Formats: sequence, C-alpha cells, structure tokens
Amino acid sequence: MVVPNDPQLERPLQPKDGTAGIERPRALFESLPEDPRPLMSLSSRHVVSSRQFDRDTLLQVFRLAAQFESTPALLHPPLAGKILISAFYEPSTRTRLSFESAWHRLGGDIMSITDPKSTGMAKGESLSDIAEMFNNYGDVIVLRNSEAGSIYEMLDSLRIPIINAGNGIDEHPTQAMADVYAMLKWRPELARPDLPAAERIRIGIIGVPSRMRTVRSLLLLLTLFSSSVEEVVILSREDDLFDEGQREELAGAGLNIRVATDLDGELPGLDVVYINAIAWVGDTFEAMGMDMRLTPDSPLKEGAIILHPLARGEELSTDLDKTPHNWYFAQARGAVFIRMALLTCMVRRISEVMDTPDPSRA
Repeated sequence: MVVPNDPQLERPLQPKDGTAGIERPRALFESLPEDPRPLMSLSSRHVVSSRQFDRDTLLQVFRLAAQFESTPALLHPPLAGKILISAFYEPSTRTRLSFESAWHRLGGDIMSITDPKSTGMAKGESLSDIAEMFNNYGDVIVLRNSEAGSIYEMLDSLRIPIINAGNGIDEHPTQAMADVYAMLKWRPELARPDLPAAERIRIGIIGVPSRMRTVRSLLLLLTLFSSSVEEVVILSREDDLFDEGQREELAGAGLNIRVATDLDGELPGLDVVYINAIAWVGDTFEAMGMDMRLTPDSPLKEGAIILHPLARGEELSTDLDKTPHNWYFAQARGAVFIRMALLTCMVRRISEVMDTPDPSRA
C-alpha cells in the first residue's frame, strides 16, 4: 500500500476554522441558576412532542447539557448497567450516532436496530407487540419511523420510556432542543424572560413548517422564548406552508411570524438563519426549496449564525464552513450533550446524578 506524500499527514490534528460555538457551553451554564425540580418531572416519562416542555424544564435541561459539555469525562457514569434500545426504522446518521454517543458517554449499553427488514415488522408484527417485547429488553427506547403515527401506536404497550427521534412528517423534539441550545450558547441572555426589545433577535427559517418535522418542532419550542424573539420569518416559495391551525397555534403562543419569498432581501436583517431542504412528500423524502441557497455571496448580517439540522445538500455551501456564520457543526455537537441530559433525567432521578462535577469549580 502506497501512502500519499501529503504534508497534512505530517501535522498533528488541530481544531478547524469555522467551528464557532464548540467551546462556549460554560457561559450558558454559569448564566442559568440551578433548579433540579423541573428535571424530576422527566423521570420515567416519554418524550414525543415539543409540546410537552415548558420553559423552566428546557432551561434546566440546557444547563445540565452545558455541564456535561463542559466536563465531558464523567467521574461516575450515571447509566452504567442500563440498556438503550436504538430502533431506527428509517435511515439516519447524525441522530442515531448522537443518541448512541450520548448513551455510551453515560456508561450504558446499546442494542441497535437499523433495518426494519431484520425485525418482526417484516413479518407483519405490530408496533404495539414490538413495544411489549421492548419492555423486557431495555430501559429506554429511541425510535425513528417514517410513519407519523408510529410512536403513538406503541405508547399504550410501553412500561419503559421512549424518545421520538423523528416520526415521519410530524416531529423531532430532541433536534429542536439541540437547535435552541445552540442559540442559547451563542447568546445566553436569550434565556432571560425580560430581555429588552433592542436585544431580541430575528430568526429566518428557510423551510416548510407543514412538511419538515425539524421546523415544526423548532417553532413549537421557540414559542417558549417568544419574549426573546422579535420575529420569525418563514422563507419559502412553496405552497401550503402551514397545516390547518398550525400558524394560529404559534401566533396564539406569542410567536410573531411572517412569510417572505425574497431571501437576499431578508438576510441582512436576520440574526439566525435556520435552513433545511428535506421534507416529506407522500411516503419518501424530497429536496425542497432548492431555489433558496446560502453561499459566501449571500448578504448575511455581520455576526449572524447559520443553523442546519443536517444532512445538507446544495442549499448550504461548504464554503461557509470556515466562516464565523457556521454554527451548524456546534449545533450537531451540542445534540450529544442535550441527549445525555435528557436520557439521564428520564432513566434516573436527577437527584441521583447531581454529584456530576461542576465545571465552575474545576
């Protein structure tokens, strides 16, 4: 085997440019007062929808995630001896590996399903029967399925908690938690309920709320921080952007939403640009909104950040990776620690793990 004579192979690995936000969890951790009481409500509970969360619970999950991210080497892995059933009946890279990385870091063991053809589903077994079996095999389930109703079919049969890792067109709540966590690491003051109007942010979402589960869940969580958000601009030229009653629900929860089609005209006024191009059409994924792309020539506001749930296509230029606008890699990294915090609270009472080292005392 011939090894190429590449000078890069001679250099030690160094942090790459364009990884803004990677080392900024401490500021968020220090800005949030500790209150474990909201986290106790997560013990032995399912996580199916962003609608389940209130502001106080989210902030404490974010605080615990920032604590984990600031102190990645845990002295006492809290989930040693526990088993995660990672059931991904729909293709996934980031979400599955993120959950499994989180679980391994917490000291637990994993059983993975990555192909529905290898399970009883290929023989016509119902999800409710599969749920009954899962009760005997693990301590928590992470489920991804292309059918929106899949997770709901399992709930009545489950005696262990389950996390929705994406159910068709419906929701992806832990992705939305990672999205908001990234925003709060960028600007911890966004967690304040009394943020002055001059400090509130404008968020642009390039996507289709009615068909993108990441966008649907993110919008629901943003309602909990509407006092910090001046406006959300939905940028799309697609039809049927909202389900019936969806926009009214968001507005009723205090979110100021506007729809626009002129991307370059809106970008100079946006503090956060969230972009996705994968949506459900029928029973499969389809790239949408490819006429709205972010490139180095896009008129982005100085200091603005870009978020993307990934995987990306042509809608987000790789040339933006080495710019300060790139927060999507930090967003993906933070998802591991968000899931660590959530899994810990669901499987063990938070009072049992509060001896995790405090980075502020390091």
